[in-house]
Amino acid sequence: MSNVSLMQQLQGFLQITDQRQQLIASNMANVDTPGYHTQDIDFQSAIQKALSQESDTPVQATPIEVQGLNERPDGNNVNIDRESMMLSETQLQYQMGVQLIKAEFHKLLTAIKEGS
Repeated sequence: MSNVSLMQQLQGFLQITDQRQQLIASNMANVDTPGYHTQDIDFQSAIQKALSQESDTPVQATPIEVQGLNERPDGNNVNIDRESMMLSETQLQYQMGVQLIKAEFHKLLTAIKEGS
């Protein structure tokens, strides 16, 4: 059993989803850049690492090039529809993490009020 607190796990989850949002935004910004290749992170592995990390060191996922995407004649393989869908999904994941943190703070506040 890990000694990582739920708040640390949620913090790591938010860091990973934030990094992924930034990569997706970068992909979208480079949709017209010749030779640019779509980047992402191994989300599942990064989340597992974030959930098990016991220190307060920020979790940093390594960007990887997404394989198997159709490349245009200019060498760019960004698909704006794919990126839009990924951004929406990642934003929902981030919002879920924020809601879970709010719920934990609410529990803490309730415990403090009851202890007074």
